[in-house]
Amino acid sequence: MKDDTSDGRRRVRLPRHLPRLALVVCLALIVVTLGMVVRPGNPPEPPQPSQSDLVRAAALADALDLRSAGERLAATGAEASPGAGTDASRTAVEGTVSLLTTQARALLRPGQPAGSPASAGTGTGPGSATATPATAPATAGAPSTPAALAAGLAASGRQRLADAASADGGTARLLAVIGTGQLLQATSLAASAGAPDPSAGRPGAAESPAGTPSATATGCPSAPQAAEADGQSGGPTAAATRHADLPNALAAVISTERETVYGYQVALTRLDGPGAATAAAQLTRHEALATAAEAQARLHCVPVPPREAGYALDPSFLASPAAGLAGLETGSLAPYADLVALSDGSTRHWAVSGLLEAARRAVQWGAKPGSMPGLAEDPAAFPTLPAG
Repeated sequence: MKDDTSDGRRRVRLPRHLPRLALVVCLALIVVTLGMVVRPGNPPEPPQPSQSDLVRAAALADALDLRSAGERLAATGAEASPGAGTDASRTAVEGTVSLLTTQARALLRPGQPAGSPASAGTGTGPGSATATPATAPATAGAPSTPAALAAGLAASGRQRLADAASADGGTARLLAVIGTGQLLQATSLAASAGAPDPSAGRPGAAESPAGTPSATATGCPSAPQAAEADGQSGGPTAAATRHADLPNALAAVISTERETVYGYQVALTRLDGPGAATAAAQLTRHEALATAAEAQARLHCVPVPPREAGYALDPSFLASPAAGLAGLETGSLAPYADLVALSDGSTRHWAVSGLLEAARRAVQWGAKPGSMPGLAEDPAAFPTLPAG
C-alpha cells in the first residue's frame, strides 16, 4: 500500500508550471511562424532582356537622340551651319524630325514608363553598355549640321538592318522598315544640304540568283512546282495581301516580282530617253530577283506559284508609266517586309536587302514610301511619346 501511495504522490507532484511552459512554447512557435510568413523573401531577379529587346532599345535610343539633334537644328534654323540655311535644307531637317518621331513611337512598347522610354523592359537606356558598338556613330556626338545629321541617320539605318538579322520575327520586320526609312531620309537630307550621300552603296546587297543554293543541293523532296500557293493568282492586288507563313510569304514575293517584270516590259514601250534607260536596267534587275525568289522557294522546299500569262494594268499605268512603276515598287515593300518577319538566315538577309532596294527604286520613280516603308500599320495607332 505504501508503495502505491508513494507512486500516486509522485504523479501528483508533477511540475506545477508545466501548463504555463507549454503555453509559452506554443506562443513562441506561433510568433516564429508568423515572422517567417510576414518577413519578405529575396525579390526574384528580373529576367535577362532578350536580343530582340536589346536591339529594339538601341534603336529607340538612337531615334530619340537623332530626333533631339534634329529638333535643335530645326529650332535654330542652323543659320550658321554650312548647307543649313536654305529652305530645302530646313524642310528636310523638319521631315527628318517627323520621321524619327514616328519611328520612335513605333519602337516604344505600349505601356512603357514615361520616365525612361528607351530602358523600359530591358534594364538599359540610351548610351548603355548593351547598345551595340556599331550604333555609336549615330549617337556619339550631337550632329550640328544637316550633313552630320544625315551621316548619323545613315549609320543608325545600317545598324537597324544589321540588327534585324538576329531579332525575332516581328522585331526584325520593324527594324528592317525603320532602317530602310532612315537610309532613304539620310539620302534626301544630304542632298538638300549639298553633301555626299552617306547611305551610298547597298549594305547587305541581295544575293545574285547564282549565289542562291538550289533545291537539289539541299536535298529537298520533290514538290509539285505547278501547285498554286494559297490562292496566289497574281493580279494588281496580289502584292498587297498579308501572309502568315514562309511558303505564302515567298509566293507573294515571287508573284510580286513577276508582276513587276510585266509592268516594266509594258512601260518600256511607252518610255523614252533617260526614263527608258532606267526602266531597262530595272527590268533586268527584277528578272534576276524573280529568279532568285524562285530559288529561295526551292531552297525551303516550297512550291513555286505557276506563271501568269499577263496582268491587268490600270489605265492610269498606261497613261503615266513612270508613276505606275513607282506604284509597283511601292507595292513590293510589304511582301518583302513580311518575308523578313517569317524567315531567317540567308533568306532573311536577302529579304532585307530586297526591301531596301525596292524602296530606293520607288523613290527613284517619284514615290514617297514614308517613315515605315513596308509596314501596313497606321502610325496613329502607335504609342505616344512622353512629353519632354
